[in-house]
Amino acid sequence: MTPRRVDANQAEIVAALRAMGAHCQDLHDVGRGVPDLLVAYAGRLTLIEVKAPGARLNSREALWHRLWPIPVAVVHSVDEAIEAITEGGS
Repeated sequence: MTPRRVDANQAEIVAALRAMGAHCQDLHDVGRGVPDLLVAYAGRLTLIEVKAPGARLNSREALWHRLWPIPVAVVHSVDEAIEAITEGGS
């Protein structure tokens, strides 16, 4: 099986979230549209899809997000990721 591609900004985002005390589980290898990260912070879980700046969801991701019963945060930067886990932004 070919390893799945990781967006170039994912390591920076994970490092920043961990530095503020968040726990990050990498899910990108699951594929099939499943979000890249499961993040636990301040007693909440947040699913995060990491995209490169300017990138959009592919068709599998868009379908998974539509069918999943809770919102998935789509982030392009560290600031957006922090907002997603602290304010529930998406």
